[in-house]
Amino acid sequence: MTATKGGAREIRVGRRTVEVTRPDKVLFPEDGLTKAGLADYYHRVADRMVPHLRGRPLMLEQHPDGIDDPGFMRKDVPDHFPDWLATAELPKADGTVTYALCEDAASLVYLAGQACVTPHRWLSRADRPDRPDRLVLDLDPPGDDFDAVRRAAGRLRALLDELELPSLPMTTGSRGLHVVVPLLRRDTFDDVRAFARELAEVLACRYPEELTTAARKRDRGGRLYLDVQRNGYGQTAVAPYAVRARPGAPVAAPLAWDELDDPKLTARRWSVADAGELVDRDPWRDAPRGHSTAAARRRLAALREGG
Repeated sequence: MTATKGGAREIRVGRRTVEVTRPDKVLFPEDGLTKAGLADYYHRVADRMVPHLRGRPLMLEQHPDGIDDPGFMRKDVPDHFPDWLATAELPKADGTVTYALCEDAASLVYLAGQACVTPHRWLSRADRPDRPDRLVLDLDPPGDDFDAVRRAAGRLRALLDELELPSLPMTTGSRGLHVVVPLLRRDTFDDVRAFARELAEVLACRYPEELTTAARKRDRGGRLYLDVQRNGYGQTAVAPYAVRARPGAPVAAPLAWDELDDPKLTARRWSVADAGELVDRDPWRDAPRGHSTAAARRRLAALREGG
């Protein structure tokens, strides 16, 4: 249920009424998508999205003047955020940061009303922030050639299968693909990032003409970059179902592995306009449980020794 009050729009979400100010503010000029439209999208997909956010500190990508403006990334929660929005105060090198949490649909709609186009989530939960339960490899192509992404994803999955690590693919809504490995919360971020780096190096060695771990673009030679840098304390990855600040309002969408066989698939296959389809499909419904990297590390070491 929605209502208009004093120029703001009120959206009833569960037991709360969330106010969206300047609801007619156009955030996506080429698409006519307004702030109210963004809030409606997040309201509609909340049942799918919130479980992927709950308990995780968020970095908020806000574009109050629309996506043609650079916008900004917010870590610390400002004073004007409501008391009912959950937060977590976590350490950083020179103090602490108070991050927003998204525990329910009302929180997600509220953040959209603050022109948060894209929530980026930690790979750990706030109760044990130094113990990630996700490993993410970002397949970053040099251009918009999604065939290269598809091939790299298949090869990465084959390697993960050799290591007996189940994985989940997700379009980023930008150019590439994220491959997510659910983890038990036993390893530190340093351990997980070191393992992810070794994993990427092994894959790049197998396909040196196509894949690289070179962080500098000038060193990649037109090859797809296997990015593991998100696997660190305080680093984030785009959340499933999040809208990206690009024309067309594309969405990061969970996939089943067999969907990568579709030649029409691209990183921007789904958008805000596909909210109904995104709600109806649930490719991660039977997501695998988390695994420890300990056994996988031993298997990977054996692969490296065997050439």
